[in-house]
Amino acid sequence: MFDIIRAAGWPIWPLLAASVIAVALIIERLASLRRVKVVPAGLIESLAADLKGGQPSDDMIRRVAAHSPLGRVLAAGLRNVRSSREVMKEAIEEEGRAVAHHLERYLTTLGTIAAAAPLMGLFGTVVGMIEIFASQTASGSNPQQLASGISIALYNTGFGLLVAIPALIFYRYFRGRVDDFIVDMEQQAVKLVEIVHGERLVK
Repeated sequence: MFDIIRAAGWPIWPLLAASVIAVALIIERLASLRRVKVVPAGLIESLAADLKGGQPSDDMIRRVAAHSPLGRVLAAGLRNVRSSREVMKEAIEEEGRAVAHHLERYLTTLGTIAAAAPLMGLFGTVVGMIEIFASQTASGSNPQQLASGISIALYNTGFGLLVAIPALIFYRYFRGRVDDFIVDMEQQAVKLVEIVHGERLVK
């Protein structure tokens, strides 16, 4: 492995740094964007049962908000439970935008790496081509410099694609996962509004 890195030349180092960052972001997002952690099952049913006993207390709202991202959205509605349906929905939407932004963190960086890695590999290819041309002299070519230029060009191209392809796959996967969570939270929030205003019964 170290021989490959050495043969790829200095242009490989930015790609190596990008790959480390991409792996760290993928691991972090895999741990954070789990359904059980973002939109846990049974929360809306539990809230509906608690609301049968009367208005939500401040302590209950704090516990719900600290429970999960879905809890934060529902807690925004509970804080405005005495307000009109429109005010309650507006509070939920505002908190929902903040939660969506929180769920999307680091995805821009991962998408940037997916887009930039092939360009970084292409830059290494250009550096290798320059070295290949530099190996040509009036008296012939320098075999060692020629081999070095070919190694730099090919290794950087390959490594750029090796970094970009998984980064792009996971970026698309996480984007879809976040979109699914947002839709799920919207549906749960609508249920809460309808329960509070007596328009829905939870089975």
